[in-house]
Amino acid sequence: MSDTLSPIDTAKFVAAKKAMDYVEDGMKIGLGTGSTAEWMVRCLGELVREEGLNIVGVPTSSRTAELARQQGIRVISLDEAKWLDLTIDGADEFDGELNLIKGGGGALLQEKIVATASDQMIVISDVSKQVDTLGAFPLPVEVIPFGWQTTKALVEETLVAMEVLGHQSTLRMNGEAAYVTDEGNHIIDLHLQRIGNARQLALVLNQIPGVVENGLFIDICDKVIIGHGDGRVTIRDIISGEESEDRVEFEESENIFADLD
Repeated sequence: MSDTLSPIDTAKFVAAKKAMDYVEDGMKIGLGTGSTAEWMVRCLGELVREEGLNIVGVPTSSRTAELARQQGIRVISLDEAKWLDLTIDGADEFDGELNLIKGGGGALLQEKIVATASDQMIVISDVSKQVDTLGAFPLPVEVIPFGWQTTKALVEETLVAMEVLGHQSTLRMNGEAAYVTDEGNHIIDLHLQRIGNARQLALVLNQIPGVVENGLFIDICDKVIIGHGDGRVTIRDIISGEESEDRVEFEESENIFADLD
């Protein structure tokens, strides 16, 4: 195992590496956004460069698109692809039914569109993202800039009737200015602590005028690959209900690790 990667980076890397077992030549693949997804893009790029794998990627953010091109992956739009064979992405939280909170990286809208336009979604994660009940991680809600303060007030009013512990919400900032998504929207983070009925909350939030989308991914993820700091991976399949374990052995490859200093 690596002596230079931290246990958390090792966990992310081995989860991403294991996900490559599900990639086949000729696939159209949705490329997630975030620190774990970056490992996946690097692993995918290695397959393209060293094994000549013929795949195309549909990125879920501008920064993922840039990294994919750097790794030698051909990038196309979802409109060009029309439908995808597989999406591989990370998550901020996942529960026992593989429902997710996503959007910590600000790309939840594109991530949800791409994931739902795929035959299969695989989430790669470290064990820290596994929870019994969603909600400890702030739930991102993407809103249009026009009237965002009114939208925020409506969201907070709606939360009073929902099965959640907290009702506080904050506008996500980028320094002194409001954070802006790739679509030119803002994000309101909901500090709920615990979500009792995630399905209901996801439906209700999207009915509020000004809300574009929320970060609850319900019945979208098919499989979770959980990486561990010692190189083990746990694979959970929601469709079959099966759980298996494997180990990923690797040496630090110049192609993957060279630019991580």
